[in-house]
Amino acid sequence: MSKNERITENIVRDRLKDLGYFDDEHLKVDEQITHNPTIKNCLAKASKSGKGVGKPEFVIHSSLNKDLIIVIECKADVKKHESKTHDRYAEFAVDGVLHYARNLSTHFNVISIAVSGQNLKELRISTFLWAKGGKEPKVLKNQYDVVIDVILTFEEFLKTASYNPDVEKKRYQDLLSFSRELHNYMRDYAKLTETEKPLLVSGILIALSDASFSLNYQSYPYGILASEMYEAIKREVEQAKIPKAKKQNMIQPYSFISVHPELAKLDKQRNETPLYRLVTDIDEKVRPFITIYQNFDVIGQFYGEFLKYTGGDKKSLGIVLTPRHITELFSEIAQLTPATKVLDTCCGTGGFLIAAMSDMIKKSKTEAEIENIKSNGLIGVEQQPNMFALAASNMILRGDGKANLYQGSCFDEAITKEVKRLNADVGMINPPYSQKGEGLHELDFVYHMLNSLKEGGTGIAIVPINSAISSHPMKEVILKEHTLEAVMSMPDDLFHPVGIVTCVMVFTAHKAHNKNQYHKTWFGFWKDDGFVKTKHLGRTDLNRDWEPIKNEWLGNYFSKKEEAGASVLKKVTANDEWCAEAYLETDYSDINTEDFERELKKYMIFKMMEEEK
Repeated sequence: MSKNERITENIVRDRLKDLGYFDDEHLKVDEQITHNPTIKNCLAKASKSGKGVGKPEFVIHSSLNKDLIIVIECKADVKKHESKTHDRYAEFAVDGVLHYARNLSTHFNVISIAVSGQNLKELRISTFLWAKGGKEPKVLKNQYDVVIDVILTFEEFLKTASYNPDVEKKRYQDLLSFSRELHNYMRDYAKLTETEKPLLVSGILIALSDASFSLNYQSYPYGILASEMYEAIKREVEQAKIPKAKKQNMIQPYSFISVHPELAKLDKQRNETPLYRLVTDIDEKVRPFITIYQNFDVIGQFYGEFLKYTGGDKKSLGIVLTPRHITELFSEIAQLTPATKVLDTCCGTGGFLIAAMSDMIKKSKTEAEIENIKSNGLIGVEQQPNMFALAASNMILRGDGKANLYQGSCFDEAITKEVKRLNADVGMINPPYSQKGEGLHELDFVYHMLNSLKEGGTGIAIVPINSAISSHPMKEVILKEHTLEAVMSMPDDLFHPVGIVTCVMVFTAHKAHNKNQYHKTWFGFWKDDGFVKTKHLGRTDLNRDWEPIKNEWLGNYFSKKEEAGASVLKKVTANDEWCAEAYLETDYSDINTEDFERELKKYMIFKMMEEEK
């Protein structure tokens, strides 16, 4: 009996229909011919014969996740499923689909599916992932390292592809590159202030969450795009589970969008306005990322990138945004559960709350637990109206978590009363640095956070090392009421390019340190997190060293292990220095001539630089 490739295609088409591919308004299933200009360009010279246009059986792409596409190639005969060399493109399903993927991977993350067979019983399916810009494909596996040999829903494929470290790394690099491009475009064409830039990014993302705006913005006349976007933001905020009194505080910072003259000015050469260009770029390059990686503070990332290009001393602003791997480290130190309530009294853009929410959701077993986390498990306070709007928008983009956000000073009596009533188990803060006002020292914020927790709660703060080693009356006040459990000295350039050296303090709330004469605090020397500074990306986990380093850190912390040169247990008072460097014994056993010469050269360079000042 002769074999017919159309039968294989019909099997695949029916499976796609069953999985909802043809019913999803955001998905487009092209057969043989595509009208998507980018895909079309990639396939222009991708014919399996070596000449002409490539025409895969199916190409699937999404208007919501534009950096991922699915390409499917079919063969009737299972004997023609895959060759040993993968270079017989016209004859074998795997060879052909990987040939298309190679061409498409210049612009997309490509899930390649090879299907062969004439009936469900004999059907063979192979799936591969070719990461954008990657050199070769990899067999597609899920997070449990199980090979995928069936056709999944688009959402399942999207999540599975996102577990791939190459895909995540490339998406993150693209996001950083785009943030620089975005800043320059906003400066040159939109004429936005430093405050307005991150607000516009978050406002666009909120508006794109509105179904009507997302589907229709490209057809709006330029003259009404700004007002339609502002209305979409208001609709999303009104629908969110935020107390009515807070909604106006959330909406007001975005009001500039509808009246900003430069955003609506038509560029006659490009035939577009700056706002239209910003919306389309963010829709394509940012929205997919925030949809997939919900544990990542994208708004905070943009805010931090924009600050790098701001004139003046960033440290003087008191704004030092916490790196993602540190917000996630806090969650692991706190040992969160789905029932934990997490408080951040200086929440900024919400980085700690996002990391905590992600950690707790991963540990949840039921939808009821997840709903409780989003509704009751996250408590944040932020004084600056624009930062409050950014934090709330971050939560809206993740489905909830806004009801317990408060706009105002964390020291405000009414807010303090409300926060204490919520009975938080864990506090996480990165307070404003270098504040000069009375009662605004970093340790004042730490003390207030600890007072806001339930008895026995865990409070974690990252503060300048000077707060730990200098004398200050708040150290005595804190130890009279709370216990200092641990202090970890962090990498010197953790907040690069801001020159601030920090440490992490861990406390048990409402259990007096001074009443336990036998209590010893654990001090860790956590100076090397494996991250390296790169020219365009800042500090990154370039060599993927962070995971094993983090595991070692946490193992030593929870076991309260003492190790020469790395950690020590020490009884301390308010008059002592709270840092590992003051008490560690140096381990000389591993020092060799090369180490000595390297440190000597560093010292010589240091002395030369000092003499030039």
